[in-house]
Amino acid sequence: MNKLKYIAVLAFLGTFGISEIGAQIKEEQLILNRKREPEVKKIEKKTTSVIQEKNYPPENKKKEDSLNLKYDIVNVPPVSNFKTTEIQNEDISPKFNNDYQSNYFRLGYGNYGKFLADANISGKITENAEVGADVHYLSTTGLKKDYDWDSKSSQANISAFANIYAEKGKYNVEANYGFKNYNYYGIYALTPQNSDPDLEQKVNKFGVNATYDHYSNEILNNIKVRSYFLSDHFDAKESYANVEFNLSKHDFAINDQITANSDLGIDLETVNSKFKLLNHNNSDQLNFNLSPKITFYKGESYLLIGSDFSFLNSKLSDISGENNRNKFYWFPRAEVLLAAADEFKIYGGVDGGLQLNTYGNLLEENPFLISDLLLKPTENKYHFYFGLKGDINQMFKYDVNAGFSKVNGAPFFVNDGLFDSNIAAERRAYDYANTFRSVYDNGNLMEIKGDLQAFPMENLTLDAGLHIMKYDLDNLDEVYYKPVVQFNLGAKYSMLEKKLNLGFKGYFVTDRTSNAFNIQADSFNPNVYTSTENRNEKVGGYADLNLSAEYKFHKNFSIFALGNNLLNTKYQNYLGYKVLGAQVLAGVQITF
Repeated sequence: MNKLKYIAVLAFLGTFGISEIGAQIKEEQLILNRKREPEVKKIEKKTTSVIQEKNYPPENKKKEDSLNLKYDIVNVPPVSNFKTTEIQNEDISPKFNNDYQSNYFRLGYGNYGKFLADANISGKITENAEVGADVHYLSTTGLKKDYDWDSKSSQANISAFANIYAEKGKYNVEANYGFKNYNYYGIYALTPQNSDPDLEQKVNKFGVNATYDHYSNEILNNIKVRSYFLSDHFDAKESYANVEFNLSKHDFAINDQITANSDLGIDLETVNSKFKLLNHNNSDQLNFNLSPKITFYKGESYLLIGSDFSFLNSKLSDISGENNRNKFYWFPRAEVLLAAADEFKIYGGVDGGLQLNTYGNLLEENPFLISDLLLKPTENKYHFYFGLKGDINQMFKYDVNAGFSKVNGAPFFVNDGLFDSNIAAERRAYDYANTFRSVYDNGNLMEIKGDLQAFPMENLTLDAGLHIMKYDLDNLDEVYYKPVVQFNLGAKYSMLEKKLNLGFKGYFVTDRTSNAFNIQADSFNPNVYTSTENRNEKVGGYADLNLSAEYKFHKNFSIFALGNNLLNTKYQNYLGYKVLGAQVLAGVQITF
């Protein structure tokens, strides 16, 4: 099969040459007022040739969107995703407005048996409607020289969507299916008796999403529906649904200088999770949330006042019994922004909220979780923040802020030991001290964030981000798998009349703390293992540098190459799980 993949790539390269570098880095970009190039990422971010409502979005919708801008670093570890499991298929190579085409097919091959194939296609079926599909596949043979057992992985995502532009609003419907097939290969504490143990884990996820965005903010603003069904290799099942109504009345005058917007968010979220391993943890959670707010504007300055009201009904059960709980929450919400000038805006506020932790969301952050988790909600009781942001002559944009939060039920990952201490046990894939579970604690969180983006030249973009966080917890002695400092640096450059696009991305993360187990045969009973736990194990920090390049021979054809983890450091995000070393992948892309 690998030979067939290799031959297919060589055929493309032999016919056309070499193609665009897509760097496969999961990143959260700054959202800027200045119009930037479009991204091919999620359905909502795709461009379309469909004729849109000529006055959409109206001015009040633009004002509402600008209020929700966030300059945050992505809330998962900002690392290159060329690990043997968490591999994405997104590019850091720049995309510019001219000759931009959303339909494409891409094929690439690299070391570690890395094979990439993805495509996007869409088209109009009527003057105001389009349909399309997205297909992505990525696989690797893993770290054969580092582990005697299998560390290969593959993942795919297939989605179909439709956009309809009606007279009064836009409809979007999407159905998607994805799978991740990988191994619990992070065995550090003992050597498997079987030289080729079965370590397989596979996660399947099917989702349906729909959105209606009303062009006017009179009464109805938008409606969003999100749902998915998830299952894994160990018969865990989770179903999730979320329905959100946003009602509003915008741009009504208070006096000659002050206008106001009033909004009401109505959100119903439910999740049912069932596990059939070990303790048989099951949970049913339903959260009903009301979010009224009113915002007063004077020029670019504003004052927002609101609240969040949540009612949670939860039922948790395991082999020892069942626990039912109903609780009402109130969270403050206020924000003020004083716009002295475009270059200098000071803001501050307070917010909070209730977040349901799900198996699906936690797997996105750590795919090596045991398939038997205790799932509890996280209460952000309050979060005070203040900051400065600005736009200097459309050449330099920045946002620096600091915050203090009181959090109840903050989730952390800790390493599991052995579940069966018998040496002669026929071990399951998760029973080598190679999985993680979720634990929760209350405490305080102090954060400092800084994001900036600079445009020194028309064809050059520079960006940087810094995130410092410090937890003070009530019960845990150590803060597991949360680095104190995370820093990222990036650049995009285009030359030769934008035929050659170059990209750089660097990630720098400090040490993290984990727990670890020392496992050995019992001196009194040689048939069983004994374990000792170290609760202050250090997982080293790292620097992760990535380069990409794309050359466009023709508006319909380009070649790409990318280099990931160029320092060749096989660091660990989670104890025992090394990421791939230095990688080079090259291929071709056809757009139309």
